[in-house]
Amino acid sequence: MKILHTSDWHLGRSFHGLGLLAAQREWLDGLVDFVTSEKVEAVLIAGDVYDRALPAVDVVALLDRALVELTQAGAQVVLTSGNHDSAVRLGFGSRLLARGGVHLRTRIADIDVPVLLAGEDGTEVAVYGLPYLEPRLVAAELGAEGSGHVPVTRAALDRVRSDLEKRRGSADLHSIVMAHTFASGGVPAESERALAVGGLDVVPAELFDGFDYAALGHLHGRQRLTDTVRYSGSPLAYSFGEAKQSKGAWLLEFSTSGLESVTEVGWPTAHRLAVLRGTLEELLADPAHASAEGACCHITLTDAERPQRAMERLRVRFPLALSLQFEPEGGRERAASTYSGRLAAARDDLEVCCGFFDHVRGRGPDERERSALTDALESVRLAEAGK
Repeated sequence: MKILHTSDWHLGRSFHGLGLLAAQREWLDGLVDFVTSEKVEAVLIAGDVYDRALPAVDVVALLDRALVELTQAGAQVVLTSGNHDSAVRLGFGSRLLARGGVHLRTRIADIDVPVLLAGEDGTEVAVYGLPYLEPRLVAAELGAEGSGHVPVTRAALDRVRSDLEKRRGSADLHSIVMAHTFASGGVPAESERALAVGGLDVVPAELFDGFDYAALGHLHGRQRLTDTVRYSGSPLAYSFGEAKQSKGAWLLEFSTSGLESVTEVGWPTAHRLAVLRGTLEELLADPAHASAEGACCHITLTDAERPQRAMERLRVRFPLALSLQFEPEGGRERAASTYSGRLAAARDDLEVCCGFFDHVRGRGPDERERSALTDALESVRLAEAGK
């Protein structure tokens, strides 16, 4: 039996103002093709299917199309809500959708109700889905001994284990638990919304002991915490900090004896990232950067003086340059000369203006700009003098 572990689709997300719906549609097309060609029996989505609690109409339509195509390909879908989703809205029609092979787990009442998968070789797997557990909202309902992420996760997993033991009996039933949480050992990325303040309340990976596999969501980097506790990561890069991450999913293979293998899988999309650094002229001329010409670019310029029209010129070669920052050579020496110090040393208004120019863009005004500033200051002086 083949089961695909995915999470954090974040449908409807934008990237530095650039809409990603086309790239997400491309990734979903690849997902359907993979499920079809590999005869995947089930697709797991461990939370954050949407990027917003109130997704746009075209975003909802994209998910609808994906679910239809996945079930037509022969796969069942198990989907849990994440901290970006509205659990109530996402869970609408869950009982009706289950008849079509789409199983939503968005309510506390359903966390110990597994989706039972049966393979042609007799393999049986019970999939339990935990929605994102906001401690303040669910602690009482779960009877948790505390209000943090650890107590509520432990209480939820106790319910799951209790049901699993009842179902197992003497049968050879294997288990997967899905959860959207920050487990110890995971490496976060800047595109994720924090689940706790100051990095506290991290859920120990040991809480998932006893299950054949824990399919986690929330962290956007695909990573292995243990052999059986893993994050699939997001299907696309949602921050420049994820530029070097390998995106995709985990393919699980079960047999009657249990989990046989976990394999990295993925498929390319047109959404690529590049992080570039150098002087403006180097970046515009160096053939080594040719591969970045069609990628979303974060660029750091190291010119000693801030170039004029830098982003405009960069976009001639890198049309998807989305983020630009300046770290001029000799920056530490320049930092020693603070703006307040320049103001204190200025002898007249013109020097104040010139100092501001230099502070903001890393170089003072040229002759044309200096002349314009002189004329402007003279006009102000005359206006104040009533002339």
